[in-house]
Amino acid sequence: MNLYCNRAAPQGICFYTGCRPTGLLRFSATACLALYVCVSVSVGPAVGQGTSGLPQAPQAKTQQLVQTGVAGLPNQPMQSAKDAQAAASNPSGLSWDDVKAKFEAQNPTLRADAVNVDEMKAQEVTAFLRPNPTFTLGADGTQIAPHNGSWQPLRGTAPSPNFTYLHERQGKRELRLESAQQGTQIAASQHADLERTLLFNLRSQFVATLQAKAVLALTREELDYYDHLIEISKLRWQNGDIAQIDFDRIELQRVQYESDFETAMVNLRQAKIILLQLLDDKTPVESFDVKGSFDYIDQLQTVEEFQHIALDNRPDLKAAYQSVQQAFTNNRLAIANGSTDPTFGVTYTYNGSFNTTANQFLGVSVSVPLRIFDRNQGEKARTLLGITKNQRQQDAVNAQVFSDVDSAYVQVESTLHLLRPYKAHYLDQATRVRDTVTFAYQHGGASLLDLLNAQNDFRSVELSYLQLIGTYLTATGQLNLAAGREVIQ
Repeated sequence: MNLYCNRAAPQGICFYTGCRPTGLLRFSATACLALYVCVSVSVGPAVGQGTSGLPQAPQAKTQQLVQTGVAGLPNQPMQSAKDAQAAASNPSGLSWDDVKAKFEAQNPTLRADAVNVDEMKAQEVTAFLRPNPTFTLGADGTQIAPHNGSWQPLRGTAPSPNFTYLHERQGKRELRLESAQQGTQIAASQHADLERTLLFNLRSQFVATLQAKAVLALTREELDYYDHLIEISKLRWQNGDIAQIDFDRIELQRVQYESDFETAMVNLRQAKIILLQLLDDKTPVESFDVKGSFDYIDQLQTVEEFQHIALDNRPDLKAAYQSVQQAFTNNRLAIANGSTDPTFGVTYTYNGSFNTTANQFLGVSVSVPLRIFDRNQGEKARTLLGITKNQRQQDAVNAQVFSDVDSAYVQVESTLHLLRPYKAHYLDQATRVRDTVTFAYQHGGASLLDLLNAQNDFRSVELSYLQLIGTYLTATGQLNLAAGREVIQ
C-alpha cells in the first residue's frame, strides 16, 4: 500500500494512492486504509523519488491535477456564498434609491390614491362657500277681465323683485372648513400609510431580486465547480483509479446542479417581472437589473427605540389621531347646525296706477325657522358617538403599532442569531471540508460517497446562508414598516 503525506494537501491529512507497493512505505496487510491523520510528519525523499516524497511517475500524474488551483480545481473563481453576495451587488443596474424614486413617480396605485388627497383638498373650497342669495321676481295687479267696458290688463301691473339671503350663525362655515381640512389631513396620512405598505412590498421584491441574483451566481459557480470534479474523476477513471460505474454516478449527479441553475434563472426572471410591474416599467426583462448590498448589519437598536420611532412616524397612527380631532369638530358642527339661521329679504315694488303721493315701495323681511321639532338631535348624538368610536380605534391602532414593532424586532433578532455562526464558522468550515475531501478524493484518500456528501453539505450551507440573508433583509423591511420609516437601510 502506498501511504504518503502530500504537502500540497490541507495540513494534517494523509492519503493513499493505491494498494500497490511504491518503495516508500510497504505493508503486508491486505486491507487498504483510506485516510490517516498526520501531525507534523516529515518524510524525506527516497531514491528515485521527487521532493514531495512521491515516486517520480506518480508525481507527474499528480502534478497534472494539482497545479491549477485550490483543491486541484482549475480556474475556480468562487469558493463560497460571500462571492455570490458580491455578484448580487454589481455596479450596474438600479439602486434601491433609484427604484424607490421611480416607484413613487410611476406606480399607478400610488398615483391614483394621490388624486384622492387632491379631491379632499377641493372639498375645502366647497365647505367654506357662503350660501347663495335668492332672487325672486313677482308681478301683481294685472287685470284679467274687462271692467265697465274697459280692459287695460298691464296698466295696473306692479313688478316686485325680491332678494333674500340666509345668514349662517355660530360659525358654521368655519366649522365646515375645519372639518374639511382635517379630512384632507386624514387622506394625506392614509396616502402616506398606503405608500408605506407599498414600499414594503417593493422592498421585499427588491430583496427577492437581489437574492435570486446571488443564488443564480452561486448555482452557476457550483455547476462550474462540479464540472471540474467531473474532469478530475474522468482522469482518475482513465488512469484506472475508479470504476466506470463510479464515474457514471458522478456525471448523473450533474443533473441536479443543472436543475438548480435553471430554476435560479427562472426565479430571477420572475422576480424582475414582478418588480417591473410594481414600477409600471415597460423595460425588457433582459435589459433590467438592480444592484444593492446583499449582506446584513450586525447592529440593532433596542426595541424601545423602535417603538418611540414608530409612535412618532406611523402614518396610520397619525390618521387615527386626526380622525378623533375631526370627530370633535363634526360634533361641534352638528350642534351649530341645530341653531336657527335667519333669512333676510328686500323687496322693491313700483306701481304707477296707485292714486297716492308715491308709486315706489321698498319692503324688508326677516324669516326665522322655528326649531320646535327638528333641532338636529340625531346628528348631535351620532357625532358624539363618533368621538368615542374614533378614540377606541386610535387605541387599537396604538396597540397594533407596539405589536408590529415587537414582532418584527424579534424576527430580525432571531435571524441575526442564526447568521452570526454562519459568518464566523459554518461558511469557512463548509468550504474547508469540501476542498479537503475533494483533494482526498483526487488522490484516492476519500470515497465517492464522501465526495458527494461533502459537496451536498457545501451547497446546503451556502444556500442556507443566502436564504438567511434574504430573510434578514425582508425582516428589516418589516421592521422599517412597523417603525414608519427606513431605520435600517
